[in-house]
Amino acid sequence: MGFIRLILATAVVVSHARVLGFGRTEFGHSFTHGQVDLGKWAVYGFFILSGILVTRSGVRLGLGRFLWHRALRLLPGLWVCLFLTAFVAAPLLYWRVHGTLAGFTGRAWGPLEYLRSNGAIQLNQNDVSDVMADAMGKGLAHDRSIDGALWSLYYEVLCYVGVAVLALTGVLARARRAVLLITCFLGWLVIRQAVGDRFWAGAFEASYFHPLDLPVVGYTNPVLVIYLGFAFALGAVIELYGHRVPVSDALGIGSLLVVLGSARYGFLFVVGIPAFAYLLVWLAIRLPAPFRRVGARHDYSYGIYIYGFVVEQVLAVFGFGRWGLLPYLGLSLAVTVMLAVGSWHCVERPAMRLKDLGRGRPRSRRASPSGRPPAVSVGVSHSPERNKVTTAL
Repeated sequence: MGFIRLILATAVVVSHARVLGFGRTEFGHSFTHGQVDLGKWAVYGFFILSGILVTRSGVRLGLGRFLWHRALRLLPGLWVCLFLTAFVAAPLLYWRVHGTLAGFTGRAWGPLEYLRSNGAIQLNQNDVSDVMADAMGKGLAHDRSIDGALWSLYYEVLCYVGVAVLALTGVLARARRAVLLITCFLGWLVIRQAVGDRFWAGAFEASYFHPLDLPVVGYTNPVLVIYLGFAFALGAVIELYGHRVPVSDALGIGSLLVVLGSARYGFLFVVGIPAFAYLLVWLAIRLPAPFRRVGARHDYSYGIYIYGFVVEQVLAVFGFGRWGLLPYLGLSLAVTVMLAVGSWHCVERPAMRLKDLGRGRPRSRRASPSGRPPAVSVGVSHSPERNKVTTAL
């Protein structure tokens, strides 16, 4: 799934280029009648794939080890990104807007406050020393957030907590039908709104449910919890019931048509997102071998996602948008990929090496008569009726 995750992360950067660099609507907004745009579509894809991978981790690991792995995967990369945004990108922007750095650290909601407010995943502070607000006031920028893409991490972590609770209570091991029931309940809430408005862009508005200011975690949008939780839950169901899901090229092509049809004519959240879930898994299985090797060792998708927005903001404020969309986008992607590569090799991958900290050394496998380790088959059934999605993945 590494190649697909890379494409989804890149799609977010591509989609943001129009709005951040030129103040236009994002790609796909008009085609879907405002239901989603290319960037939000990619976010749904991330949640579906996370549902598969994180549920797999929840089944395989104990609770403590599961939480430790999730923390290592998200927090170190995020913290370095926040630091670079607050102490490198923001001062550059402040100098570009004001012609001096005087007063940068003395203003309210400064760089240290940015780190403190956002370090626990939730995006509570969108600007640093009002630099983006000042840039907008001078016509140099089109969005007040310095790294607005980070908003989704909080809701992904809420899904991780849900998996942890299901693992702790034994649901993942002994009562998997409960996951199916939860998914159906979330789907029912989505259908309930779609009946009233087939084009409702409810997943990114708070008009249907009132926002909540929860203790400890703070502001939470219940609409996002329901809609993104539904996408995540679809991935969890695919992981838990993959042996019952056929790998069919006809269904793969059909799911693509359903996704496009629902995006254009309505009910995207009701039928399009479930079809999108199948489409992503089908692509993960059917893509040629060279594509399946992408991301197997080096996963740059997270770095692209967390750095793309701030890179595009910096380039927009410095006037690179005057070159046109394609040069601006190309430069944004080039700088973003460089930062993502650095983040993976210098931060994320070293952090992930700590995932087995405190665990004893694994026993060495007994060699086979040929001198090689014995082959291990995981999740493969000899019954042709069960040799389906789980086996293929």
